[in-house]
Amino acid sequence: MPRKEITRVGETDDSRLAGARGRFLAGKPVAAGQVRQMILASWWRSRRWNVAADHIDLSSVPDPGLGTPLIRSALPVLRGLLENLEGQPVSVILADARGVVLSRLTADHDLERHLDGVQLLPGCSYAEESVGTNGIGTALESGQSAHVVGHEHYAKHLEDLADAAVPVHHPISGRTVGAVSLTCWRKDASELLLVLAQSAAGQIMQAMLTDCSAQEVQLLQEYLGACRRTGGIVFALSADLVMMNDNARDVLDPGDQAALLGHAAEALATGHLGGVDVGLPTGATARMYCRPLRGPGQRRLPGGVVQVKLGGLASQPGPQPAAQPRRVLPGLIGSGPLWLRGCDQVDKACASGEWLALGGEPGAGKLALLRAVCQRRGPGRALHVLDADDGDDRDWLVRVLGELLEGEGSLLIRHVDRLSSLRLRTLWITLEQALAAERQQVLWVAVTLSQSPVQGDLAGLLRFFPRTAELPPLRHHLEDVRELVPFFLAKLSHHGPLACSPEAMQLLLRSDWPGNTEQLWQVLRRVVRRRRTGTIHPADLPPECWTVGRRLLSPLESVERDAIVQSLLDHDGNKVKTAQSLGTSRATIYRKIHEYGIVTPAS
Repeated sequence: MPRKEITRVGETDDSRLAGARGRFLAGKPVAAGQVRQMILASWWRSRRWNVAADHIDLSSVPDPGLGTPLIRSALPVLRGLLENLEGQPVSVILADARGVVLSRLTADHDLERHLDGVQLLPGCSYAEESVGTNGIGTALESGQSAHVVGHEHYAKHLEDLADAAVPVHHPISGRTVGAVSLTCWRKDASELLLVLAQSAAGQIMQAMLTDCSAQEVQLLQEYLGACRRTGGIVFALSADLVMMNDNARDVLDPGDQAALLGHAAEALATGHLGGVDVGLPTGATARMYCRPLRGPGQRRLPGGVVQVKLGGLASQPGPQPAAQPRRVLPGLIGSGPLWLRGCDQVDKACASGEWLALGGEPGAGKLALLRAVCQRRGPGRALHVLDADDGDDRDWLVRVLGELLEGEGSLLIRHVDRLSSLRLRTLWITLEQALAAERQQVLWVAVTLSQSPVQGDLAGLLRFFPRTAELPPLRHHLEDVRELVPFFLAKLSHHGPLACSPEAMQLLLRSDWPGNTEQLWQVLRRVVRRRRTGTIHPADLPPECWTVGRRLLSPLESVERDAIVQSLLDHDGNKVKTAQSLGTSRATIYRKIHEYGIVTPAS
């Protein structure tokens, strides 16, 4: 292939762009037409992410995914492209779907030193949320080719560069797996860079298709066949692929999509291949039919095709006992008996108007449950929430007194067990006044507490609350983790379907979740920052998910646990190598593994 000469584009109006960027960063309006629409939209996203415009300070990602099919297919293409650009000050860069740089090939030493200085190097993420507007991040965020030149970059340290980037899509699933970028000096910016990047992305996709396993091709063929045979909801999944037809995207709520993917992954993994009835987060019901992939001799392979029919559950022949109606509370998930009993107790208290004391460990879901009950029992009626953690505020008690003596609807006083004795006695007197004025006719009051057993002034205060209910900790209804995970992922993932693999789900089910549902939510938040679409695998989970413990660790203990877990993962579970890498004895590592309840990765 003959070497291509890079021709420079016409001189850009640097001062106009620099002025527009400066006004934007100062919070002033930018006149229409001064900045390209794609760039302006990216600037707004960068601002929402609170990206620093005056410096770049990135941390290296522990696992940049150097053994993935993407990099295996891309490296020969990128090396050939660099040879074709011999002598040109251009860097050829490959990033994964998170924006993490996997490879950087540069022939020009000055440019290479500059890229090192702005941390555009393997292991660092150039996602928009990390460094703002740039070729790689903007291409991945917008889903289309992005050419970012000079002052169009959000961070000022990038304004001497120009980069053209193109997303790379998986040839079978169509999901974005990464981006290829050509970066040069701003003065050398050329439209040809974008053309070359687009050509490279196409060649990488073709190489990935050639590299696809026979199993992936078979999955695609069976998925397309199922789509042709039915106009209904069809999706296919394996360990690394998720495909979903337009009907599924149009008809199903994102939460229902995630729930079905989770149930399908479990059904295919356990061999439950008949009709599976599924209750969806929106309250709808579905019947799911799974057909696994079959290899030679009808051997069952991982993954399969799933067809879904919406509607009521299929009726069974013969007389059926009358089903007990299940109370559905808006925005809540869970079917464990202990959780449902707690929900039922709170719901009945609200329906009867009896004031309620709701106990349970921090993070168990007390606030979410009370909001859901109030929404069900009085749509549009606000639940006023006052937190005793703010009890030291001089105005806090005034607000409580005002709500108890004059408010209407529903009032929640959170963490009442954290009030001082003086505040408790003042609240006691006010509750007496409210009951004497028969305020319970127009005001429903609930308090939450986590202290057990209840003693002293707090025990006296609770006599004003005829009903007491207790929410179980998550470790007492772990079966609900299977429903909570897809429900939370649907709320957190805004980039496409994200499901949890059976192996990752098993790790989540082994945890005792001392921080309860709130801890699970925070864990999945961290996971979604790294894995935006596709399937969550055990390696995507943070270190705390590799432990089985019944207490929350101190910050220092958490750091030590995370270091041990990461070292075990790095050394395939080898404890001797882990001890050596951490500079400690093997006996200490064994003791710490037992103390923290670390689940050792399989060798």
